[in-house]
Amino acid sequence: MPDADTSLDETTRNVRGPLALTLLALLGLLLFASFVALGTWQVHRLAWKTALIARVNERVHAPPVPAPARADWAGITAANAEYRHVRLSGTWLGGRQTRVWTATDAGSGYWILTPLRRDDGSIVLVNRGFAPDGWCDLEGRCPPAPGGQVTITGLLRISEPSGLFRRNDPAADTWYTRDVAAIAKARGLADVAPYFVDADAAPGAAASAWPRGGMTVIHFPNHHLNYLITWYLLALMVLGAAGYVARDEWRLRRKQASTDSA
Repeated sequence: MPDADTSLDETTRNVRGPLALTLLALLGLLLFASFVALGTWQVHRLAWKTALIARVNERVHAPPVPAPARADWAGITAANAEYRHVRLSGTWLGGRQTRVWTATDAGSGYWILTPLRRDDGSIVLVNRGFAPDGWCDLEGRCPPAPGGQVTITGLLRISEPSGLFRRNDPAADTWYTRDVAAIAKARGLADVAPYFVDADAAPGAAASAWPRGGMTVIHFPNHHLNYLITWYLLALMVLGAAGYVARDEWRLRRKQASTDSA
């Protein structure tokens, strides 16, 4: 009696027809090719991200070089210049500082961007560092920058466009990103470099001194290895499923052939 039940269970499903097998094969091929393509793309992304991290680390820890002059501005891109350690000299235009809202390990507050007029007359916006909320008064007036000639070092950064959800409002003097062109226009500045500089921490500065430089966060998430392993595993799972379907179909056809010949 158990043998009869088992035989009945095994022959409950008929073999698949040519159309069903063709559709299954096409679906499996499409999924396999897609997963392999996505995994291979992540291989290239992993190589790109690894090279990017190595390049940035090299730039950040290199000795400072002169900041790009006016003649070099047109060729500046994130790929060839961002996070380069630079040095520049000039005088602060202290009356045209800009507060850009931020949140750091030191709490919520502002980046203090101050224009620096160089000897050739050009201007570079310098992020002198972080200052907590309350360092500037309720009208947004901040303590003036030091007078006289100064020389600073820092990391070259590319202008940041206004965010999608927290947009800069120049009319209200509310800033969430360091958009060089927009800040220059709002402050009536001309001949401004297309980049800004995150100033290094001042040597020997007190912990309570503001603004505090050297707080640039350099972090590039690199999960591409996990992604490529996932995509390739899914491709292998598709192969395994295809093998299972083929074996099951072969078993059913063999069973049917045995039944028909009996």
